Amino acid sequence: MTYRFIIYETLDQGTIARITLNRPKTRNAQNRGLLVELDDAFAAAEADDTVRVVILAAAGSIFSAGHDMGSSEAVTERTPGPTQHPTYGIHGGTRTGAERRMLQEWHYFFTNTRRWRDLRKITVAQVNGTVFAAGLMLMWSCDLIVAADDVTFADVVGTRLGMCGVEYFAHPWEFGPRKTKELMLTGDSMDVDEAHRLGMVSKVFPTEQLADKTMEFARRIAKTPTMAALLIKESVNQTVDNMGFHNSLNACFSMHQLNHSHWAEVHDDALAVAKPEDGIEDWRTATPTMIAQKDLP
Repeated sequence: MTYRFIIYETLDQGTIARITLNRPKTRNAQNRGLLVELDDAFAAAEADDTVRVVILAAAGSIFSAGHDMGSSEAVTERTPGPTQHPTYGIHGGTRTGAERRMLQEWHYFFTNTRRWRDLRKITVAQVNGTVFAAGLMLMWSCDLIVAADDVTFADVVGTRLGMCGVEYFAHPWEFGPRKTKELMLTGDSMDVDEAHRLGMVSKVFPTEQLADKTMEFARRIAKTPTMAALLIKESVNQTVDNMGFHNSLNACFSMHQLNHSHWAEVHDDALAVAKPEDGIEDWRTATPTMIAQKDLP
């Protein structure tokens, strides 16, 4: 398959599919084109009965910097005219106000992530570099996460955009409630060793061996009978859903939209995130994140 923003390939006689985010110049920021292609690639892997495991990887030095806030490609695809991406004219794209934003984000940021989480294949996120904000959504949609030994994880939307989190707010389930509050309120990051101790990351590999070690890991999983693998996944997912995961995602998506609406209402230009004059750090010139420590540095 040929895509513009991702690479799709099958390996090991087709038993393993690897999807690679391929926008390294933008640090694999997620524009609409990438998200639509990613959804198509996941669906293709799901439909292929030969595929047993799907790896989600990323080209370049960073897994994903989150939502694309302003690359030339992102601006072009959302600007009305002949180059506008067709998805901006459906799923609420022609509505106005908060309704438009809510419906667009529901379809292209929220339910797509939840759909990937429930994919009928075992998925493995192969994480390198830094994972920011909406990059966490992509990673968390996978069943297992393996990471290079220098990876850090951060969601800075609270401190740099004045937002309560990203659309798929799995943070308390992945970080724990108090660590989520700490990271969101400070903008600090988590290193891979703490992520491994928390159980969010399954394996930590040397950076230079990440791709090879991930393939070895995927091959082990691919040996499990497909029915057993699917029911293991479904048993765990249904358990977490019965603990409230599904409903909490819905509730937090609504709070995310309320947060957007607040900023749109207080700004004369209706910008739906906070500005530096609101007391946040400008995301374009922000200082690098710091690893959260037990005490103040």
